[in-house]
Amino acid sequence: MKVGTDGVLLGAWVSAGSCHTILDVGTGTGLIALMLAQRSPAKIDAIDIDEAAAGQAAGNIASSAFANRIQVFHTSFEEYVTKARHTYDLIVSNPPYFANSLKSPDTQKNLARHTDTLSLSSLLSGSKPLLAPDGRIALVLPCQREKELMETALENKLNVVRKTVVIPLPDASPKRLLLELSANLSAPCLSDTLVIEESRHQYAAGYIQLTKDFYLKM
Repeated sequence: MKVGTDGVLLGAWVSAGSCHTILDVGTGTGLIALMLAQRSPAKIDAIDIDEAAAGQAAGNIASSAFANRIQVFHTSFEEYVTKARHTYDLIVSNPPYFANSLKSPDTQKNLARHTDTLSLSSLLSGSKPLLAPDGRIALVLPCQREKELMETALENKLNVVRKTVVIPLPDASPKRLLLELSANLSAPCLSDTLVIEESRHQYAAGYIQLTKDFYLKM
C-alpha cells in the first residue's frame, strides 16, 4: 500500500492551486497531502484511521519541504468531523472502494481497501458541513461505483462539477473516475477522458503532462 496510480492521479488532477485549506481523508503514506502541498499554498490536515499509516505519513511529511504546512492526525473521519474547527476549500480522498468482496488476511489492507470503515455516504455527508462556501470534494473511484456516487451525491445535495474518465489503454474499458463535487447545484459538469498508456509501459502524452512534476523519471 505504498504509492499507487490512483493516488498519483488524484493528487495531480484535482483543482488545488487557489486552495488555502485542504483536508486529506485516509492519507495513507501522505502521498496526496504532499502532492497538494507542492501544488498549492494551502495548510493541509491529513487524517487516517490506521495508526501505522498515520505514523508513516507523519514521518514522510517531517522529511519533506512542506512539514510546516501539513498536520497528520490519527483519527477516524467520523470523529474528526465532530471536532473540526474550520472549513476547507478542498476535501480530497482516495477512499476505500471494495464493497462486498473477499477480504485479505492483512488487517491494514482491509482498512485501506474496504468500505467497512468509511462508506461513500459517510464521506459525503460528513464532508459537506466542512466545506467552505465555494469548497469542493474530490475523489477517485472505480467506474462501477459511479451510479452509487451519483445517488449519494443527490441525497446530500451535492453536484458533480468535474469528471475525468481514466482508461488504462486506448482500447481498454474505463477503470477509474476522477470526480469533483460542489454544493453549487446549478454548476455544469466539465467532463473529459485520460488514457494512461498508449501501449504497455509506454505512457500516453496526457498522463505524462499531468504527472511529470511528481516522477523522477518521466
